Amino acid sequence: MSTGKVLLGVLAGVAAGALLGILFAPEKGSDTRKKIAEKGKDYADDLTQKLNDLVDEMTQKIESVVKKAKDSMEKKTENVNSEL
Repeated sequence: MSTGKVLLGVLAGVAAGALLGILFAPEKGSDTRKKIAEKGKDYADDLTQKLNDLVDEMTQKIESVVKKAKDSMEKKTENVNSEL
């Protein structure tokens, strides 16, 4: 199994456990709904942050590969020009 699938499974389990814990807590329905909304917002914010971090990391890797490719092409062009 890939790490991403394991992480997604763990997050889903934690979310389900938290939701069940809130639903079975002996509180008023309005308080429970507020807690669910707050937890949902927290999870959404956390997921947004993780996705932003992933996009930033991927962007850096792509930029690095592009830079290496450009450098390689420049060296090959210099070698060809020096041979002429």
